[in-house]
Amino acid sequence: MSSPSFAELGVSEPVVAALAARGAHHPFAVQTLVIGDAMAGSDVLAKSPTGSGKTLAFAVPIVERLDRNDRVPAALVLVPTRELAVQVTEEFAMLAPARGLRVASVYGGVGMRAQAKAAAAAHVIVATPGRLIDLAQQGAVALDQVRVLVLDEADRMLDMGFKPQVDRIVRRLPAERQTMFFSATLDGEVGVLARAYTRDAARFDVDTPSATVEQVDHRFVPVTDASKLDTLIDLLGDQDTALVFVRTKRGAARLADKLVRRGVSALAMHGDLTQAAREQALSRFEHGKVRMLVATDVAARGIDLDHITHVINFDPPEDNKAYVHRVGRTGRAGRTGTGVTLVTREQQADVSRIAAHLELREEFEREGMKTAPPRLVYSSRSRRGRRRF
Repeated sequence: MSSPSFAELGVSEPVVAALAARGAHHPFAVQTLVIGDAMAGSDVLAKSPTGSGKTLAFAVPIVERLDRNDRVPAALVLVPTRELAVQVTEEFAMLAPARGLRVASVYGGVGMRAQAKAAAAAHVIVATPGRLIDLAQQGAVALDQVRVLVLDEADRMLDMGFKPQVDRIVRRLPAERQTMFFSATLDGEVGVLARAYTRDAARFDVDTPSATVEQVDHRFVPVTDASKLDTLIDLLGDQDTALVFVRTKRGAARLADKLVRRGVSALAMHGDLTQAAREQALSRFEHGKVRMLVATDVAARGIDLDHITHVINFDPPEDNKAYVHRVGRTGRAGRTGTGVTLVTREQQADVSRIAAHLELREEFEREGMKTAPPRLVYSSRSRRGRRRF
């Protein structure tokens, strides 16, 4: 049975036309599940992985529910990073004119005056918590008219230590509001936060057949320290683009320089860059002027581009959660992709445990490497071992 169209979900003709103009003709699973309840004003809890199309799942209902004559700001979207703030704002900017609405983004690393002016006049604010708190405390932005709140990638906001700022922001909002909560997980502390912020919420789980992205071809390639750079360069075809992960800011800059010296168009993306430099690097990568973007985990949070053909772990991830976050940046929006992890002999045992945990044992052993047994963890009071991945 085919999924309903946006119009069949109740989306108005002007917004359907705006969606079609950006190439969105058929809703993804999370959009089909969420839009109806969200447009009806219900609180929403959505467990949805990165790249599932969740931005439109809340952007469409917000645009439909707001009116150009509403007191502003009427809707607030909180996100963990400035890159994600820019991308979510761009999604809204494609839809908002269809309803005569204005949208503004608020994030650190740039001047506050222009942001404050735009935010004060916007129907929708997309913001990182720290900068929004600064503007609110200065009286530059009032939040007492907000009637729709979205927490996007809430698990990452907790991971990055934003809960105190989010709590302070929520206390400034009207108690009577609609709250939508989107997260890759709704377990543990994230679940506690979700229940605290919502009331009688409709819950939706976007099914994923496996712990990793289904559309991605997962590869684990044995290398030596001396062969890693050559292997990295050899991995890409003429039309491919790659997001390359390294552990440190210094490592990102160093690897990008080495790639450029070898004739590969590459840029580094790390926390020491100014916001303008980060946006320029992301823009050049998005528009195909750079084939490799070398990034740390923190710098890459919020990168949401559909055209990335490869994610390459030049330095392996710390754990299975980091692996999923990294590799999930390819194979998005129904496309296929390739995730490659370069593995030295010293790293094989740790990486093999990540692969086994994610049910990628066969992919790991395909290149002749062996999967290590689970670690045995002993307590000081007992010599009995507990298996732990």
